[in-house]
Amino acid sequence: MKIAVLGSGNGGCAVAADCALHGYDVSIFDFPQFSTNIDAIAEAKGIKATGQVDGFAPIAYAGSDIGKATKDADLIYVVGPSYSHLPIAEAYKEVMQPGQKIVVCPGTNGGALIFKRALGVEFSDESITVAETSTLPYACRIQGPGEVHVYLKLKDGLFIASLPASKNQEVFEQFTLVYPGATLYQNVFQTILQNGNNVIHPAISLLNVGRIESPEDFLFYEEGVTPAGGRLMKAVDEERLAIANALDVSVLSEPKTGMIQGYMTEDNYDTAYSNAPGFKGIVAQTQIDYRYFTEDVGFGLILLTDIAKVVNVPTPVMDAIIQIVSVLLERDFRKEVQRTLKSFGLDGLTKDEIIEQVS
Repeated sequence: MKIAVLGSGNGGCAVAADCALHGYDVSIFDFPQFSTNIDAIAEAKGIKATGQVDGFAPIAYAGSDIGKATKDADLIYVVGPSYSHLPIAEAYKEVMQPGQKIVVCPGTNGGALIFKRALGVEFSDESITVAETSTLPYACRIQGPGEVHVYLKLKDGLFIASLPASKNQEVFEQFTLVYPGATLYQNVFQTILQNGNNVIHPAISLLNVGRIESPEDFLFYEEGVTPAGGRLMKAVDEERLAIANALDVSVLSEPKTGMIQGYMTEDNYDTAYSNAPGFKGIVAQTQIDYRYFTEDVGFGLILLTDIAKVVNVPTPVMDAIIQIVSVLLERDFRKEVQRTLKSFGLDGLTKDEIIEQVS
């Protein structure tokens, strides 16, 4: 099987290394402005991986030619934050081949929907399948150019769904060759609503803004998640679960997901995070203009509150966080509308019509 990985950050390098160490022919692409890892991988002809993915992973091609990276690829992974999905889709559109399968990993905030729409392809079109995962399969960090350390590879708690849903089983069979513990979800709204980043990151970052802006480092989970922080996370999660329930989509609570994935050993919203073996040693961000706000509020909470309006679920806590974070960053996330149902072309539809579009 030939695999292409689009994105050379922490997750992209981990996906590329893992797939190559499973014996597959792997290429990796990134834009010229993000060439540090790509150049190192090209020079070494591979990626050095350590931790739960371990070994030197040979890479067939590493560079900024997306056509060369994706040519005749059976499976294409798009690995990056929400704001990377659109530019990668626009670049891939020029070289896409009918029959290819793309996995946005993680989909985070509707990655499959935004990606397929950018390709100019109907969601129901089976000639190009775009799937997404609920989360990145790894806890990992770049250790140096062309080197990645994988602290944890998920055995469970990794969910995937395809667009259109008729391709679910086909993509799942290829995906589980490297990720055998994954679970197949029914549609991409289920993976969207399973994403836990929007629950954890904004709440804990907001209650720790003074520490983030101070010169002293602190541990995001071990020190940043207090009982009060846990209560705020729980309130956000309850709103997320209510949206999922109203949309007739089944998802797990954030602590339950963390336990299944192996990050945590307790099912609660405070000590489960501060004592979590999978979160130990993670240092907090050093500025508030960071993806925990810009992505998880600007894309994530904005999208969730937009979906909530369709199913008549009140979201006062999410709304309050959006408003306060907008003030802190001197941005109006409501007006920026980075990710909404309109950006998917699904605005003005009823709940049943939205689900029909992704089935």
